[in-house]
Amino acid sequence: MSFSIQSPRILWDRLDARVVQFMKSYGILLLRIALAIIFIWFGFLKVIGKSPVVELVAQTVYWVSPKFFVPFLGIWEMVVGLGLLFRFALRLVLFLFWLQLAGTFMVLVLQPGIAFQGGNPFLLSKEGEFVMKNLVLITAGLVVGGTVRRREKGGQ
Repeated sequence: MSFSIQSPRILWDRLDARVVQFMKSYGILLLRIALAIIFIWFGFLKVIGKSPVVELVAQTVYWVSPKFFVPFLGIWEMVVGLGLLFRFALRLVLFLFWLQLAGTFMVLVLQPGIAFQGGNPFLLSKEGEFVMKNLVLITAGLVVGGTVRRREKGGQ
């Protein structure tokens, strides 16, 4: 009977292969669920009037009543979140997703005094950072969008 001890490198490679396979198998699904949670949660906070960005939205989209627009935006976000969660009308949902996120960049143009410290575009304020992190969400939406046709062929 032969007993061999595997080298730490072989064990590490096996573990690494399993972790990579897990990420490949579940990464996009978990990304879509995470995006859905964010959109549903943030949208719900706007609908109930408890969002910390109500004032920022009101100052940026100043030509529309915040009493109408903030809850409207919240419902929009919740629809996007539910569409992401259940993969319902995903192409339309992703269009609404990107449209909403693109709209957040209006802060940088319409309210630079809020988005930047002292008007310097390299010194983001808290609000400016909040907006710029949406680049990551937009990119995450691109990754999810890359799966739209996969479902038609039997994928996630």
